[in-house]
Amino acid sequence: MNTTPAYRLAATILHGFEAYRTRFKAITLDAQRRFQEGAWRESQQASIARINLYQQQVDDAVERLKRTFSNGLLTHCEVWREARSHYAELIRPRRDVELAETFFNSLFCAIFKHRHIRNEWMFVISSRKKAAQRSGIELCRRRSIDGDWQAALRWALEGAALHNPFADMARDTRLGAALLNKTLPDTIWQARDAAIELLHSVFYRNKGAYLVGRITGGGEQVPLVLPVRHQEHAEQNTEGVPRLHLDTVLITPDDVAIIFSFSRAYFQVDVAVPNECVGYLQRLMPHKPAGELYAAIGFFKHGKTEFFRALNQQVAKREDVFIIAPGVRGMVMAVFVLPSARTVFKIIKDEFDPAKDVTPDIVREKYHLVKRHDRVGRMADTQEFSNFTVHNDHFAPECLAHLLEVAPSTVSLKGEKVVIKHCYTERMMTPLNIYLEQCDDEAQLAVLKDYGDAIKQMAAANIFPGDMLLKNFGVTRQGRVIFYDYDEVCYLTECHFRAIPASSGDDYLSGGNESFSIGPNDIFPEEFGPFMFANPERLRVFKQLHPELFEVSYWQGLQQAIVDGRIIDVYPCGNEQRFVDAEQ
Repeated sequence: MNTTPAYRLAATILHGFEAYRTRFKAITLDAQRRFQEGAWRESQQASIARINLYQQQVDDAVERLKRTFSNGLLTHCEVWREARSHYAELIRPRRDVELAETFFNSLFCAIFKHRHIRNEWMFVISSRKKAAQRSGIELCRRRSIDGDWQAALRWALEGAALHNPFADMARDTRLGAALLNKTLPDTIWQARDAAIELLHSVFYRNKGAYLVGRITGGGEQVPLVLPVRHQEHAEQNTEGVPRLHLDTVLITPDDVAIIFSFSRAYFQVDVAVPNECVGYLQRLMPHKPAGELYAAIGFFKHGKTEFFRALNQQVAKREDVFIIAPGVRGMVMAVFVLPSARTVFKIIKDEFDPAKDVTPDIVREKYHLVKRHDRVGRMADTQEFSNFTVHNDHFAPECLAHLLEVAPSTVSLKGEKVVIKHCYTERMMTPLNIYLEQCDDEAQLAVLKDYGDAIKQMAAANIFPGDMLLKNFGVTRQGRVIFYDYDEVCYLTECHFRAIPASSGDDYLSGGNESFSIGPNDIFPEEFGPFMFANPERLRVFKQLHPELFEVSYWQGLQQAIVDGRIIDVYPCGNEQRFVDAEQ
């Protein structure tokens, strides 16, 4: 048996990874029970616990390394070089090699404070070959349509082993078949070889269970997602088990991409071979980066690894350079972008504008809050990086000069390298204020409607954005409005919504009425308008679309619902697509 320090180091790291995977799987596998019982509050807590789990296990493993090995050995890069080689051999038989490599990287970065990022000491490049031998595990189940789409949908739902009975399977499958008849391309609908294919794994999130796969036929394919939910406002069956219903049938790439959006909570889904599952999902959604899909199924740390590798490749192409982000510059963050990578980088400035009463530590905690919280499809996911290093000629001169000016404690030059001690990355979107100036009247009406919906849906999830300026929201390629500026975000239940006393006049904000005091958490919905819109016509339209947002009672009602323990669901598809109110 090998007893060298490097081998023992590799074995100790693998032990920590196995402990992480065991706990991760336990939380994930219990999602089926939580859905079956309708344990929605427990489901929220499990989601947070699983997000926190990775860092907890990394911290535990680091402590074990420090107890087991001397500091001199742990900080010797050559020992890590040898340990990397041993570790690659130890994990070779595993079906989650890429996740194990990322865990090794996390421990290396924790010991070396995110310095010495070299492939010979860690897995900057994966040891797993691109054309690795497939596991042989069958990912999917498949059924020919044989002209009966309703029967095929029944097979899809019954084969998911959701345990709870359906309230009206015949109705659900009839509506689903009718929708497919209306929306499927004729080449598939009429194909003699038409078939449904579904992943064996069920994707659980919030109050939904999602069956994911595709429909093939006539040499074509479309993605397929079947969202299943508990029947709304219905009695339980005689065994006390909630009944289920098919919520809708989704087959367009945009609808499926929204289900797997970077602005939603991570799925609880048991996958035997993560990279094969991600590969399958990429065939359904070719525009989705692998990193986003790893994150979507719960492996957000490896999603970060995939993102970093893809970013390095994109930077190396030298198609463009980092530039200052278009739009209004932030009061708290310095923001720059690499357009070809569709990525936004955010750095906390050394000094904030006087209007911002926050500290860098508070800003970091706000971002952590959003990471842990249910993002309900309305808040962008972020990745956090330390000691991000790029050659200085990858920056536009004016961009680099700006960063060095506003964040000198974070951004520095070391020779020809730019070193950024700490930054966040997000998917690039069109800022809402810019989008509104460029879109036509029809798109403007749609995005104003969605802007209000975004605020309402965040509020339903107990999130108040704080600063609701248009510049703090972006628009995705599907036309969805997403919030991405978190320095003033807080729990809705922490806010004190108030009406403006009639006697206060117009000068209450400046303290003109001495009898009217304003607390730090006081919020006046009547005054939202001027802060949201400088354009009176847009404000008028927005108030017509969302009048309740300007009423104190609306916000207080949401607060009370949250305090009462209600889990207010936010559906990833529009109400017009759902079967809940369809004719019987």
